[in-house]
Amino acid sequence: MNIRSLSLTCVMAAAVAGAFTPAHAADKPRVVILATGGTIAGAGASVANSATYQAAKVPVDKLIAGVPELKNLADVRGDQVFQIASESFTNEHLVTLGKRVAALARQTDVDGIVITHGTDTLEETAFFLNLVLKTDKPVVVVGSIRPGTAMSADGMLNLYNAVAVASSKDAAGKGVLVTMNDEIHTGRDVSKTVNIKTEAFKSPWGPLGMIVEGKTYWFRA
Repeated sequence: MNIRSLSLTCVMAAAVAGAFTPAHAADKPRVVILATGGTIAGAGASVANSATYQAAKVPVDKLIAGVPELKNLADVRGDQVFQIASESFTNEHLVTLGKRVAALARQTDVDGIVITHGTDTLEETAFFLNLVLKTDKPVVVVGSIRPGTAMSADGMLNLYNAVAVASSKDAAGKGVLVTMNDEIHTGRDVSKTVNIKTEAFKSPWGPLGMIVEGKTYWFRA
């Protein structure tokens, strides 16, 4: 076989190999998780501690590593913006977070944004971001009622659901969203109505939709 034939054979082999490369490897949505602390990053003294714990203990890389199934939904990367309990949020924190989200939304290599947040002021942050952000890309705020160390902790599933929503093309153009307890709410309307229970967040007109096993289902626009 001469050099020209060998080169042609190599090119054809590369083309065939490329044809069998899974399409989703290149086509996965690219989602950035901005971590701010809160209960979803909290830890208790034992698995029995669901209401008494220290918030904002777990960094974003460990949150992501704790839900390996995220890679099935999107190419995910994390950024630790703050590491505080949400009652410590100030106007300066809100402005810093808003600028960071706005900058990411302008990047062509970002398809969706998830913000992990403590639940005490989650609704205020979601409302603020809904007012100031000008983007059609999905922006999803998520938290948890129980720390990750507790029995029946809700943070892992909430985070998984948030990434599923941020990865969904159907979530585009709906403003800032909040995902808690398998439900999708609008950041404009949602509020924390009860403490401790995982169904703490409610909207006066009901949820926009729900998430089941990584798939979004929308009830209304």
